[in-house]
Parts: sequence; C-alpha cells; structure tokens
Amino acid sequence: MKIWARVLAGVGVLVAAGVVVAVQAYPSVAATACPGCYDLAEAAPGVYVEEGQDGARAVEVARVARERVRGFYGSLVSSPRLLVCVTDACYRRIGGGGERGIAVMNQAVMLSPRGIDPVIASHEMSHVELHARGGKVPQWFDEGLAVVVSDDRRYLAAPDPADPSGLTAQGSRDRCLVRTAGPLPDRLDGWLRAASADRQVYAKAACRTNQWLVANGGRDGLLRSLGR
Repeated sequence: MKIWARVLAGVGVLVAAGVVVAVQAYPSVAATACPGCYDLAEAAPGVYVEEGQDGARAVEVARVARERVRGFYGSLVSSPRLLVCVTDACYRRIGGGGERGIAVMNQAVMLSPRGIDPVIASHEMSHVELHARGGKVPQWFDEGLAVVVSDDRRYLAAPDPADPSGLTAQGSRDRCLVRTAGPLPDRLDGWLRAASADRQVYAKAACRTNQWLVANGGRDGLLRSLGR
C-alpha cells in the first residue's frame, strides 16, 4: 500500500507540474478555461471583461458581432467566449501579442484594447463558426471569408446597393480592392509570414474569396459546400 501511495503521490505531482507548465506556456488556453483566474469578470453570458472596467461597450460589441456572423450563416452553431482586455497589461497576461484580436482553439475570441470593435470581433468569430461547421479550407479562404463576414471596408469595397446588408447574395457585385493572380498561403504558418510582409494580403484574400462566392452561389453555395 505504501508503494502505491507513493506512486499516486508522484503522479499527482507530475499532473500538477504539467498544469503549471501548460498555464505558463499557453495562458490564452488557460484564460479561456478560467477567465476569473486572469482577472476577467463576466459582464454578460459568455462575455468576460477586465476586472474594474466598464463592460457595456464589450457587451454591445459582442451582440453586434454575433448578429453579423449569424446574418451571414443564417444561424450559429458556435458560441465562443469573448475575453476583452481594456489595457495592454491585461492582454499580455492572457497571452495576447500585437494583434487586435485572435481566436483561441475554436473556443474563445480574445480582443485587445485596439480590437474592441464589431468588425474585429466578428472576423474572429467567423473563424470559429466556420471551423465549428467542419470547414476545412485553405488559410487564405478562411481569412478572406472572415473579411467578407465582418464586412471589413479596409479590405473590401461596399456591397451592392440593392443588397445593402451584403449578407444575402454575398457576391452580388465584385467587391475587390486589390487583385492578384499569384498564389496565396494555404497554411497558417505561411499566412502569418505573408501577413507580416504584405499589408495587402488580407485584401487579396478577401478579393479571391469574394470571387469564389460570386462564382459559386454566394452564401448559399458556401453552406452547401460545407454540408458536403
């Protein structure tokens, strides 16, 4: 019995050590699982804001972003937590970097102080929703679709005036701002390199995704493809 007690105690120590290492190495994953452990307080169901900060803006951003993603897909099958930092110190603490926002393992969206905006939030939520629907697409398409869903006018022209929401046909006009005939990154590592080197890569991906939507029946064509 003493031997087994020692074995179990040793296993417990290893598990605890593993948890500590995981928390230190992947704080964004740990913060997703336990927002309160990182001084994030629940401002509304699924919306966590830096403690001591007014959560009204974050709650409204979450509402608008979710409706934007729902408007494109017709419904939501994902429900990611939204972790919102108002200060840079908070964002660094939960594992953020220089980005405005980021999706975490299809379970959460983290927003930096510069990303508390429906466009940024819906862009990241689009990634989560696409993956929740089983979407296995090239990275450029994933990013381009997120631009389309979030209606990010930095990278897309305005939608067809006959379809001002830009959500029903989602391809009723060519919305390209930057075109390219060259290859775009299929994998995440390649995309990250391209994004750091080419300020137009999001516009290029959005253009090509928009062109795919135009040629394949818009949103409905995409949903049919995902269904297959």
